Formats: sequence, C-alpha cells, structure tokens
Amino acid sequence: MNRKPVLSIAAGALLAGTLAACGTTGGGSSTTAFDPKTCQGGTLEVLNQRDITHLDPARIYTSGGGNIPSLLFRTLTTRNRAAGAAGAKVVPDLATDLGTPSDNAKTWTYHLRSGLKYADGSAITSEDIKYGIERSFSPDLPGGAAYLRDWLVGAKNYAGPYKGDAKTRELAAIETPDTKTIVFHLNSPHGDFPYLATATQFAPVPKAKDDGVDYEKHPVSSGPYQIETYQKNKKLVLTRNKYWSRGVDPQRLACPDTIDITSGLNPDVINQRLAAGSGNDANAVTTDTDLGPAQLAQLQSNPELAKRVAKGNFPYTYYLTYDTTKAPFDKLKVREAFSYAVNRNSVINAIGGSSLGYPATTFLPAQKSMGYQPYDYFPAGKSGNPAKAKQLLAQAGYPHGLTVTLAHNNTADDPSGPEVATAVQDALKKAGITVKLQTIDSNSFYDTLNNPKTQPQLAIAGWGADWPSGGPFLIPLFDGRQIIASGGNFNTAMVDDPAVNKQIDKINAITDPAQAAKAWGALDASMGKQAWYVPLYHGKDLTLYGKNVKNAFVSDWTGVYDLSQLSVK
Repeated sequence: MNRKPVLSIAAGALLAGTLAACGTTGGGSSTTAFDPKTCQGGTLEVLNQRDITHLDPARIYTSGGGNIPSLLFRTLTTRNRAAGAAGAKVVPDLATDLGTPSDNAKTWTYHLRSGLKYADGSAITSEDIKYGIERSFSPDLPGGAAYLRDWLVGAKNYAGPYKGDAKTRELAAIETPDTKTIVFHLNSPHGDFPYLATATQFAPVPKAKDDGVDYEKHPVSSGPYQIETYQKNKKLVLTRNKYWSRGVDPQRLACPDTIDITSGLNPDVINQRLAAGSGNDANAVTTDTDLGPAQLAQLQSNPELAKRVAKGNFPYTYYLTYDTTKAPFDKLKVREAFSYAVNRNSVINAIGGSSLGYPATTFLPAQKSMGYQPYDYFPAGKSGNPAKAKQLLAQAGYPHGLTVTLAHNNTADDPSGPEVATAVQDALKKAGITVKLQTIDSNSFYDTLNNPKTQPQLAIAGWGADWPSGGPFLIPLFDGRQIIASGGNFNTAMVDDPAVNKQIDKINAITDPAQAAKAWGALDASMGKQAWYVPLYHGKDLTLYGKNVKNAFVSDWTGVYDLSQLSVK
C-alpha cells in the first residue's frame, strides 16, 4: 500500500490547462543534449522536505525512501528506468530475468547475474538475498511491506533469524540450492511476484555484517553508490561503489560522482531554490516536493522556467468513501445519488486546476499498466447532475434529502483538506444533501478513517499502489478478506462480495502482466456499477529541476525523479 498526499498546491483555477504547452510531457529532458556515454561526473544536489525513513533495507517501505534506496540496494527485479508508460514495467535487476513461475504461479525461481559484488568487494549470493528477506520478519526491524508474511508458506508466525533454534531461524519457504539460485514457495498463486521482488526486502544482506538494529548505521551497498556521511534529518552524502559497473547493472546510469541529499527543508524554500538555480542549486532536484503556487503562477510569464518542469502520472485516485453496510449508504440508490451529485469541476478547481488532476469516473487511473477501462455509469457531466441525484434519493426513501457528516483533514491545500471538502459540500447541497464538515488533524486522519470503530460516516480519501498493477490498487479496497476490524483497514467501504473475492484470486494466478491488467480493468468496470466509492479525480505530478540537470523525467512508477538516471555534466 502506498499513500502519499502528492499534491500540496492551491493555485487558482485560472491555471487550468496552462501547462499543456510548457514543460515536458510524461517526463522529459533539460535544454541541452544528454549522452549516457559522457554523463559521468559532478555532484547532484537533492533538496527534500523529508529524510529517508531508514537505511536498513528491511525497514524501508515503498513510499518511505523515494528513489534513494535504489541507489544503495539492488533487488531481484526493479522498475524500468524510463519516462512515461515504459517506466511502469518491471525488469530484472540482480536476477537474470523476471523469474520462472511453476505450480500455477505458487513457486518462483530466480537465477543471479554473474559478477555481482558488494561495495566491500565480496560476492553477492542467493543466500544473502534469502537472509535479507528473513531478517525483515524480525520484530526488531519493523516498517517494511507486509506482503511476504501473507504470501510465503509458513511465514505467518515466523519471527526472523535472530531468535529460536537453528531449525526455526530459517524460513523454509525460501530455498537456495546453489549460490546463484533462489526459489520461493507461496501459499497461493501470485502473478505479481516479480513486482513484489522490487521491494528493498529483496536486497542482499551479508549475514556476517548484520548486527540487527545497528545495521542501518553501516549497510553494505549492492548498488552504484555507498554512504559517505549521514546526519539524520540533515544530510546524506553518497559516493561511488567502485565494485559496481554498468556491465553488471544495465538499469542504472549512475552519472554523478557524488549525490548530496539535504533534508528538513521547507517546500517553499525548495521550489524557490530550484526556480532561482543559483550556485549548486543549478545541479539540484527534489524527490518529495511538487510545484508550489508561486512557481505555477510564474510559468506563463517565464518560458525558461517552464522548460524546467517535468510531468509525471503516478497512479493515484482521490475519492469519497463511506461504509456501505450502514445507513444510508447500504442503499445502492443513495450511493448512486452521491455519484451523480458530485461536481468534479469544482473539486479540480479546489486542488489548483486541471494541470494537477483530471476528473475520475473509474477507480483505476487511466494507465495501461493498471488495466484501465473507461466507464461512467453515473454521468454527472462536468458540474454534477443534482436533479438526477434528487430523483434517486426520493426513490431511496429520502424525498426531502438527508444530512451526512463529511470528514476531511485540517491541512490547507491538501487533496483531502478543507478546500476539497467545501467543494463537495457545495455540490451535494444542490442535490438536497446537507453536509456537516468534520475536521480531523492530518496526523491522525488516516488512523481515524482506517479503524472501523472510528471511521467517519463520509470522508475524502486517496489511494495509490505499491507497484503499477491493478492488484495492489484494487485488492486492499475491495477484497472482503482484507477488512481489518482492529485498525489499519483500507477497505473502508467494507466490501465483502464472494464473487469479487473469487475473481481476485483468479486474476492473482495470471502471470502475464498484459492479461492480468486486462482482467483487473474488467473487474474495476464491473465493480463500478455498485458505487462502493465515488471517484473524484486522479492526480498528476509536476516538479522543477535545476538548470544544469539532464535526463530529468518523473517515473510513472514512483511519481518522482529517478535519481539513478540524472546527470549534471
């Protein structure tokens, strides 16, 4: 699961569409030519708000490190380092291919490339990958993605390699018949296993160098860079791993000699420094800050600045959610009425205009890797259809309308914040629906929403996937077996349809990404008729880069720059 409030902008609606003719499309490049053969050298500056969550691969979650972990840790597979839709493909990394499935995709076998070495010069083996995964189960190292505990045979109660006897310290579901082969045994078919193998938990860790919670003080790099110095929440400096080469890593270019990452900066300061591009800032990018209002306003009058804007389409959906097992949302006609009543134009204006998002009538974003299939079962037009909504409410037993409470977080200019909530409130009022706003502190907003005991009656929420496939986009929100009563529940509609659950299992067994995508799209289209959620809009990513930066593009997989591809020379 990957949730990130990717938009933090409140530019005026007049900016809608003004970026169509400026910047780059679906990723782009700087004003001077880029040649990967001559790109090596220099220092890339990274200006960020947040520090990397951890430097231990066992503890890094998808949205917790941006692109930095991929500079230090290679994994069995990785994302394709390309702009646009091509960047949503999974490709081999340490492994020679995407893995060989057998036993109806319940067993996956990988072979390692030759010549793989750590930054200390020692060889990388399949046993190191197995050990890296095993230690991610230790309760001493929380924070990583939880899929492996559900997917691997016998992993549910496994506690990692640090405690227990020799027999219980190892996870039998992972076999290493030789130093270059690793085999995974799963509880059920998972055609998405090559995507999961991009997680940092699949990075190799040499057992002899592991000292538990202190390992992140000196992790052994398997990527193109190693840690030179680190001051938490201030500065991380990466320099070259001399044992890495493009000959053993065809995915990363690793152009700069040094990558200097500064964290703890204000987003306005980041954008101001990138726009000005003075001194070392000419060699700078950010991996956690989208364009700010001031820079958006400058773009029309500053064509040079507009050229330094890269666009991305990280798949993300913002929507209204309600518990469909409780009144009044247990009635389909009420849910349909809300779907007709929303005014997506006003919502888009509330987030800053069409350059930052586009209206959603499907749950899956409009991306091929997701399996997107267009549909609009409740055609509300650009500004909603309150008359149709009133008609449906009357049929549902609410001829005089109804009153509901809509929860939003308290952060201004946030996708789930007060501006969007007010836009929804105004639209629903025209349909006879009185909306009382409920403000929740942003730090506790999702904890409140994702606990069935505290879930608001109606709320604004957002969802992105851990990898660009329909599975991690739909399963957490629509699979009834994913409902968690104690908290951390993402199926806030409380959907538990046996037919949907059965179809999810069927698609999970498909190992061809194109076929799986088509099936996820069809499932989305069929579920949309139930109006279990009300899609509002899909987000877009816009971000600046420094004057000297080359080959700058925003990955459709991550929604941020791919640091391994940038050059400042």
